[in-house]
Amino acid sequence: MREWWVQVGLLAVPLLAAYLHIPPPQLSPALHSWKTSGKFFTYKGLRIFYQDSVGVVGSPEIVVLLHGFPTSSYDWYKIWEGLTLRFHRVIALDFLGFGFSDKPRPHHYSIFEQASIVEALLRHLGLQNRRINLLSHDYGDIVAQELLYRYKQNRSGRLTIKSLCLSNGGIFPETHRPLLLQKLLKDGGVLSPVLTRLMNFFVFSRGLTPVFGPYTRPSESELWDMWAGIRNNDGNLVIDSLLQYINQRKKFRRRWVGALASVTIPIHFIYGPLDPINPYPEFLELYRKTLPRSTVSILDDHISHYPQLEDPMGFLNAYMGFINSF
Repeated sequence: MREWWVQVGLLAVPLLAAYLHIPPPQLSPALHSWKTSGKFFTYKGLRIFYQDSVGVVGSPEIVVLLHGFPTSSYDWYKIWEGLTLRFHRVIALDFLGFGFSDKPRPHHYSIFEQASIVEALLRHLGLQNRRINLLSHDYGDIVAQELLYRYKQNRSGRLTIKSLCLSNGGIFPETHRPLLLQKLLKDGGVLSPVLTRLMNFFVFSRGLTPVFGPYTRPSESELWDMWAGIRNNDGNLVIDSLLQYINQRKKFRRRWVGALASVTIPIHFIYGPLDPINPYPEFLELYRKTLPRSTVSILDDHISHYPQLEDPMGFLNAYMGFINSF
């Protein structure tokens, strides 16, 4: 009997080693095209990927898109062309630790650093003195809140924000319901490195699919695109570090929610009401109470946490309605 277990152990060790070092998936043609059409700039020695499309000629309007966790700027691809029909410049980046950007480890990832990277990108593009429309989702909502806070302080070198549109982000810690895996990773301690190495496409897809609506779930190829973006540069190994934003959001709630509550620029929220992470009606009630001057677009009942992917036309129409209202 002991000999049998030894044989199993000897077989398991190389199999486990191979599993933990499985190479990232190849990029699909669509994701490869997204990467090759983008560019990189350097922030403090780190390469940051971004997209910058020129749209309507003669328009002064610029929109900057801030993506969510754990995905990338590719989240916006379904509405990208529609945005170029309204804006002169459409800009998106992969935050540090996401997508095609560098993913240093160990590294103290923070919302403050991500906001500084957005500011650095606009300086790199020579747009630091232009009025910017921000469109954000999930994790990007928190980065937008920090940018809004800096804008309100009227410090030199900060973004001049013309409007802000948020979507399905946990801007209130008290109504945010993170997934079980997120809870484990953000507070996992010594367990986190093990969990990040054991994570694979099956675990990822099983964890992410439930945050989509029942009729708008991503195809397997779309999930593979998301997973390929995460696995690029071994991004699965920094997920636990990135998730510290949940703890940062609690610590700096007064700063970030306060920036929203005292806002004077046009502000809007696009909401997929089936979202299990920011559940209806608790989230929406608190949002309307805290930001009574903000307008809100509620999409169809079956739209969930990724409205720009689940209902791109509804999302785009809601955003254009907001932009054309002022």
